[in-house]
Amino acid sequence: MKIINKISLLFMTLIMSTSVFSEEILFGKAVNEEAKVSISTLLASPTEFLDKEVTISGTIVGVCSSRGCWVDIASDAKFEKLRIKVRDGDMVFPIHSKGRQALATGTLQAIELSLEETKKYKVNLAKRRGDTIDTENITVAMSIYQLSPIGVKILD
Repeated sequence: MKIINKISLLFMTLIMSTSVFSEEILFGKAVNEEAKVSISTLLASPTEFLDKEVTISGTIVGVCSSRGCWVDIASDAKFEKLRIKVRDGDMVFPIHSKGRQALATGTLQAIELSLEETKKYKVNLAKRRGDTIDTENITVAMSIYQLSPIGVKILD
């Protein structure tokens, strides 16, 4: 009888935890679905969208594991993603949202890197891929783009 009770308890726990993870989660203001722009369009010509309100959508492929202050959203184009970043504590994105669909409304921001910062950034990217890079060939500073959200909806 004890085994049946333990199995029943385990089964109920699994059902309850699944329902917690499948809820729609809202942060901030309502998402403006009428302002939707694909991530590939944003990244193809980011200066056209700087400081303008846009809405993006896609699969969450990364979440800040220490404070939940950012999520990476996969683009509609292969191997592209866009980071949604908030000040620590403004919105706390749960780790379990990775793999779920999300909509986010906000403004596209540019982070201007110096030439030295650009070289370090590209070296880090190469290391993560298991490659090396010759920084002597890097002669132009770059910008990194991210969305500063006013509203985020994580779908179930």
